[in-house]
Amino acid sequence: KNRKKRGHVSAGHGRVGKHRKHPGGRGKAGGQHHHRTLLDKYHPGYFGKVGMRYFHKTNNKYHCPTVNVDKIWGLVTEQTKKVYAEKKDGVVPVIDCVQAGFYKVLGKGIAPKQPCIVKARFFSRKAES
Repeated sequence: KNRKKRGHVSAGHGRVGKHRKHPGGRGKAGGQHHHRTLLDKYHPGYFGKVGMRYFHKTNNKYHCPTVNVDKIWGLVTEQTKKVYAEKKDGVVPVIDCVQAGFYKVLGKGIAPKQPCIVKARFFSRKAES
C-alpha cells in the first residue's frame, strides 16, 4: 500500500512523532514500567506467583485413566453380554475395569438395564448412583 504514498514526505506517519523502529520496546517490554497502566487495566494478575511449589513432580502417581458408565459394556464381548442376559438364576457378569486399563469409572451416559458387578479403584459420585 505504499505506492499511494509516493510523493508524500512522511508517508502517513507524521513529521513530529516520526515512524521509528520500536518506540515502546520489543514485545512485552515495559509491563512493570512504562506499559503498567495497560497491563493493570486489561491483564490484572499477570505478574506474580500463585499456589505452592512442588519439587521434582513426577506424574506417575496421578496416572488414572477413566472410563464412562455408558462405555463399560464395551469392555466385555457381545457374546458374554448375551450369555448373561439369558441366565435367569441371578448370576451377573463381573466387569474388571483395572484389567482393561481403567482405574476410575465416571458417570457420563446411561448404562444398560442389564445388571453387572463393576470392579475399579475409584468411582465418581455420579457413577455410583
